[in-house]
Formats: sequence, structure tokens, C-alpha cells
Amino acid sequence: MTTPDPAAVRRGRPQLIALAALFFVPLAVAFWLYYGPTDWRPAGGSNKGELVEPARPLPAISLPMADGSPSGTGFLRDKWTMLYVGDGTCDKRCRRAMYLTRQSRIALNKDMDRIQRVFLATGTQLDNAFFAQEHPDLLVLKLQGPDAARLVEPIPAYADGPLSSAGRIYLVDPLGNLLMSYPASAPDKALYAHFGFGLERITGVVREMLAK
Repeated sequence: MTTPDPAAVRRGRPQLIALAALFFVPLAVAFWLYYGPTDWRPAGGSNKGELVEPARPLPAISLPMADGSPSGTGFLRDKWTMLYVGDGTCDKRCRRAMYLTRQSRIALNKDMDRIQRVFLATGTQLDNAFFAQEHPDLLVLKLQGPDAARLVEPIPAYADGPLSSAGRIYLVDPLGNLLMSYPASAPDKALYAHFGFGLERITGVVREMLAK
């Protein structure tokens, strides 16, 4: 068996380290930019979103789906989530929010599969016909069971009254952390503006650094 040339090994080691850095350093920089102690933030102003500081981790629990089957504990993991809490009958403000989340997700085009929409229903009545016809991709869950209160406890309502009447759209990262909140009166493309400078900014930083 041929013994490796020690000099060749020494010469190859820096190349190996540089190659590893090429892949891992951009990821670390992007993560630090988004979660680190800097003033870097998603574009403000026009999107009318409110940053949740510090980010609030939401517990991994299982809730019943619209048909009564369990959701499993990972429904707020592995994807970015646009989350809405309502009573299930979905009034005018709720329908406005559902439209906004749907169009924002569609606008992401090839990245839309990285985003999901989740509706947490606080009441016993669900407008299943509306959800099925207008929002077939929407995951509708019932806020029922012993762990339901733990899930919504960290979610701010930003208004007097119950969370179900807040009319807010919440953004949750793939680790289950609550990051931002939008009123239902947010302008068109508000959520897309967040993802365009948040999610896409992070992946863009990585791509740019890898291309150098």
C-alpha cells in the first residue's frame, strides 16, 4: 500500500479547509445576520410588519385537523409559516387576511413550497366550504386539547380582547420561532416584501458568497 506523501498532505490541507469554509462560512454569516445581535432587520416601513423581539419559540404540539385526525407535533417546523388565529367562521377581515397570505405565497413562485399557511380555529364552527374552495392549500387546525393554550400563550394580540379577534397574520420560522406580526389591514404584497428581504435575502447572501 502506498504511503501518502506528508508534504502533499500538508499542501492539500489548506485547500480542504478553504473548501469547507466556502460552504459553511456563508451559512454562518447569513444566520448571524438574521438572528444575531445586529441591527439588520427585514425591510420596514412599507410592509407594516412588527418585529417580535425577542423571537418567541412556539411549542411543538399536536392539534386536531378539520376532519378530526391529529396533525402531529411538527406542523410548525421545517417550513416558514404564515399563521392566522380566528374563530373558524372567517369574517370579512379574516377573508382579507387569507387572500393576502395566499397571494403572497403564490408571488414567491418557485419558492412557494417553502412556505405554508396555517389557520388555528378557536371556535367549533368551521366554514369548510369556503376554505376548500378558495384556500385548498390551507392547513386548518382546531385549537382544542390540553396543549392548545400553551401554543397560543406566546402569541401577542396587539389589541384588547381575545386573540381570535386580533385579525393578525404571524410569521413563524422553520424552527418554530414567532418572528413577525402583520395586521389584516397590511397592504398587498406586505408578506411578500418580508420574505423578499428576509428569507430571500438570507439565501441570496449565501448564493452571492458561494459565487465569489
